Amino acid sequence: MTGFAVAGKFVSVYRIIKLRYFAFSIWQIPFLSPIFASEIAVRRERGRSLLLLYPMNGEAQIQALEQRVKGLINSEPGVFLVEVRIKPTNNIKVFIDGDQGVSIEKLVQYNRRLYKQLEEENIYPNGDFSLEVSSPGLDEPLKLHRQYLKNIGRFVEITDNDGNKKEGKLVGVTEADIVVEETKGKGKKLEIVQHTISFDKIKTTKIQIKF
Repeated sequence: MTGFAVAGKFVSVYRIIKLRYFAFSIWQIPFLSPIFASEIAVRRERGRSLLLLYPMNGEAQIQALEQRVKGLINSEPGVFLVEVRIKPTNNIKVFIDGDQGVSIEKLVQYNRRLYKQLEEENIYPNGDFSLEVSSPGLDEPLKLHRQYLKNIGRFVEITDNDGNKKEGKLVGVTEADIVVEETKGKGKKLEIVQHTISFDKIKTTKIQIKF
């Protein structure tokens, strides 16, 4: 084996090369490790985003968002989540209601907190989403039993499963059905008729404004 004597000992060229390579590798680490660490962090974050977003279909995304919204409002028992919608463009609409209504200030707070949470969790890579948090408008049909209860005394338009419509005042709500009071005729021919309609026969119920 080729080599030479150092302090009375024979050192092989192979060992010198190996030592030099080791020293070179150690010398490189301080400069390369930040790059590697950064790249690894980016890859992990991308992987986390892919795991969170892409395997989830629309329904799974909605359920994930529902959990986050409920986490935001669970400290206020009078407030409840009505619905979450997500368009293919990642436009997220969250509808929140309250037994006594919900203020615009509250909705703005929920919007900011949820938006921040989605950004921090990087659920949508590169912030590729928009968020709207609001209370259901008059054009939105009632979705929950709780909404029917809070709207007792208001006028509603009901469309049944066959497409037939009926208007009247919502005067009663049970677990199985609602009672709507319809006014027919005028003057001496005025007649008030109550209709009991089961929930399973209702397609949509919308609030009507009467003056």
